Order: sequence, then C-alpha cells, then structure tokens
Amino acid sequence: MCRNIHTLYNFEPPATEDEVRASALQYVRKVSGFTKPSQANEEAFSRAVDEVTDASQRLLDALVTNAAPKDREVERERAKARAAKRFATA
Repeated sequence: MCRNIHTLYNFEPPATEDEVRASALQYVRKVSGFTKPSQANEEAFSRAVDEVTDASQRLLDALVTNAAPKDREVERERAKARAAKRFATA
C-alpha cells in the first residue's frame, strides 16, 4: 500500500473532506502511475479522484465500531517513534 495513504477511520476528530480527498488522490496516483496526468488524461483522472473520494466517504460513514476513537496526536507520536526506530543509524 502507498505509504502516503493513512487510516482515516475511528479518529477524533473525524477525517475531514480534505483528508479523504487527499487519500483518494494518492490512491489514483498510485493506480494510474501519474503524479500529474497529461491533458488527454486529466478529465478521467479527476473523475476517478472524485469517485474514489465519494466511495471512501460513503465507506467511512457506514462503518461502525465499539472501539474508542483514536487520538490523532497519540497516533502521530507513535508513527514518529516507529520511523525513528526504523531509520535510525547505528
């Protein structure tokens, strides 16, 4: 999976529309292989981003859980700690 796509579900506060769209954009970039599509492909690329955004938002809205929401700051710190451990030089 693309490292730039992050889990958006079960966070407090919930994922914003911009976060959902950014994840959709990353997904479409990964699948298409384009960072920025050509003019010939721009319409299809933009339509795909819109459709993936809508599908992602519907999914997030439909999911249910009994687990307590995760705190964004705590998760951010955990990710930093994992990265520091992973990329530490000996």
